[in-house]
Amino acid sequence: MPSTKSNWLTPATKMGLSIALATGLYGISFGALSIAAGLNLWQTVALSALMFTGGSQFAFIGVLSGGGAASAAFSAATLLGVRNAVYGMQIKQSLRPSPRVVPFMAQVTIDESTATSLGQASLSERHRGFWTAGLGVYVLWNLFTLMGALLGERMGDPAAWGLDGAAVAAFLGLLWPRLKSAQPIVVACAAATVTAFAVPLTVPGVPILITAGCAVLFAVLTGRHTKPATEHGQLQQVDQEKT
Repeated sequence: MPSTKSNWLTPATKMGLSIALATGLYGISFGALSIAAGLNLWQTVALSALMFTGGSQFAFIGVLSGGGAASAAFSAATLLGVRNAVYGMQIKQSLRPSPRVVPFMAQVTIDESTATSLGQASLSERHRGFWTAGLGVYVLWNLFTLMGALLGERMGDPAAWGLDGAAVAAFLGLLWPRLKSAQPIVVACAAATVTAFAVPLTVPGVPILITAGCAVLFAVLTGRHTKPATEHGQLQQVDQEKT
């Protein structure tokens, strides 16, 4: 008879735990960068606990560290967080959760939990992958954010440690793994060009809003010409062509 431990430690949970550890450790850099951007300890901790989406959090402190207004920082973070709403629709369709757990799932619906879940074959493994990665990242991200913030408070002048430019490096670290085909490379280069022109002409925080808006426009325009990715979509397209 298999042990309870072996039943729990499935491929999905192993993947979720490894991703949670790797992602959680990155919270140290966010905590330190947040302090360098001018937020205090409790503001930093609250940002990770409530916003809880790495890209949006780095966008928020990136705008603040550049001297941008809080409204611009919030707008930039919101634009980058829109993808989580798309993830939520995918996860809801895939896992079919009961209404009472949907609010809890929404809080931990991020890149890592979505990828871990949708990468599994069976429904039970998709559930395990989602919750293991989602809760694991949430706990570790917040824990290491606190550690990074405590370290940041003791570092003194951020510029002396190079933290004044570290937010940009963090963004590049998030972007680089996604440059695997021609389209994202072209989009990234176009965004960099637009930003370079916008920086000297606008106040801090506005360039990232402009480039994010251009990216959204590009996604809308190209999405209209994209063939359905699912089997259901393909069958629907065939039916439409027949009629």
